[in-house]
Amino acid sequence: MATQAPSHRRGAPMFFGGILPINPALISTDVIAGATLAALAIPEVMGYTKIAGMPVITGLYTIVLPIIAFAIFGSSRHLVVGADSATAAIMATGLAATAAVAGSPEYVQLASLTALMCAGLLIVARLLRLGFIANFLSRSVLIGFLTGVGIQVAMGQVGGMFGIPGQSGGTLDKFAKTLQLIPTSTSTATLTVSIAVLVIILGLGKVNKKIPGALLAVVGTIAASYVLDLQAKGVSVLGTVPGGLPSLSLPTSVATTANLEILLPTVISLVVVILAQSAATSRAYAMKYGDSFEENVDLVGLGLANASAAITGTFVVNGSPTKTEMVDSAGGRTQISQLTAAAIVIAVLLFLTGPLAYMPNAVLATVVFIIGVRLIDYRGMNDILKVRPGEFAVAAITAVTVVVAGVEQGIILAMFLSILEHIYHSYRPHDTLVVRDDRGEVRSAAVGLPASVAQEIEPGLILYRFGSGIYYANGTRFTSEIMDLAEDANPPLKWLGLVGSAIGDIDYSGADSLRVVQQELSSKGTTLVMVDISDVVRKQLDAYGLTERIGRANFHNTIEDALEAYRKATAAT
Repeated sequence: MATQAPSHRRGAPMFFGGILPINPALISTDVIAGATLAALAIPEVMGYTKIAGMPVITGLYTIVLPIIAFAIFGSSRHLVVGADSATAAIMATGLAATAAVAGSPEYVQLASLTALMCAGLLIVARLLRLGFIANFLSRSVLIGFLTGVGIQVAMGQVGGMFGIPGQSGGTLDKFAKTLQLIPTSTSTATLTVSIAVLVIILGLGKVNKKIPGALLAVVGTIAASYVLDLQAKGVSVLGTVPGGLPSLSLPTSVATTANLEILLPTVISLVVVILAQSAATSRAYAMKYGDSFEENVDLVGLGLANASAAITGTFVVNGSPTKTEMVDSAGGRTQISQLTAAAIVIAVLLFLTGPLAYMPNAVLATVVFIIGVRLIDYRGMNDILKVRPGEFAVAAITAVTVVVAGVEQGIILAMFLSILEHIYHSYRPHDTLVVRDDRGEVRSAAVGLPASVAQEIEPGLILYRFGSGIYYANGTRFTSEIMDLAEDANPPLKWLGLVGSAIGDIDYSGADSLRVVQQELSSKGTTLVMVDISDVVRKQLDAYGLTERIGRANFHNTIEDALEAYRKATAAT
């Protein structure tokens, strides 16, 4: 299918933007895709509760009211909202700073408070139209971040797969202790269950990716646990799981100033990831199908989805790439699929939680281990290495930071490195000269041409294209590069044309650099001319007083106009 850029809807419906208009021909396919999502997502979100340190039933809560809230208030037709491994890991790291014990009522309340705080920040972001913040995590850094999360998550589940009790310390410390205990403390029965789950999920995935291997593994091991009494053989099981729909309440008992201060850095990290990951997923699928979406409208949907998570006693939800791909591969094209999945989960909560008591904990550990391994983007990291070694280094540093220092530190570093990467590229843009090739045709060439190659497009005229806006960080480089060209010119320059097709902005420091360039060139008898300057930059030059200094007659709309004017000027001379 041909792709086209997603558009932003004007006058989109306030509600059900991801459903309306309804195409009757797609309803049956959407319903089937929703059933597929429920089958695949139920064991997945149960695994995420293990990452988050939450009771297993709360994982199912994330795909009930939150998914319905986004279907009603969001704009994306494809984005699936629910529990996510990255946000679960960030939240667990943040809650570790409190005194609450993972899985305890206080911990659950703090998780709900975190979701409520995220909801508030997302709504504020919508009011301030801050959807653009999603772009502050570059794709390469996001790949590195998620790879680090995957490694951390997978390492944390090895003990559970071998039946070894959880160890204390950081990720690497716990993993090292677990490896030391494997020869002496492994439960053979638990390891057998883990291997069986791996074989079922990976084996059926090889046969057909649409087969719900995780769900079949969960159902099969629950049946085996009940029939064979695996608990008596040393395999730990979940135990009683409460049924029924979640009760609605606010986490008021833990909403203290101290807790708000402790959780705020974590909440900010969560909101950045939610913004970046949700927007990137919505944009990718909107582009795939030529649908429209509005990032700022989705902020409302995501905010209300997290508010719904908070009042139903569960944890932060996010736009999930994996769940969105589940629906897409099953043929789902609207939020009807997500509403169908929510209905099925409600039925499970009402009637089928009893058997979950027999599910071995090793099943969840193995499911989460697979989730972690799949988050490790080997292909993405390899692709970055091939084309952008510098960006690969940034992605790798981010991944290592997540594993060694923690998820929250990793996301902060990811944001910093993304901004630093942008500054670096704008500080050293790809500047070029407009020259003529051997056939006399106009083309671009690198500034550092050998001395034997003509840098002047006409004798006495250089056309120099700066590859970025001119601002405080690159102003000195801009000045020195132009003056080097003027010094090395042969024959001596009469005109130097600044081609501004890539210059989108000139700040106060940049204007000062341009003023210095004009003065220096003028002292050498060289005229500075401006070529292909946008209206926005022309207004900035007017405000800085540079238009009059350079001379209005020295502004030309195109390169051809500049060449023609130069020829006339030299002919007249």
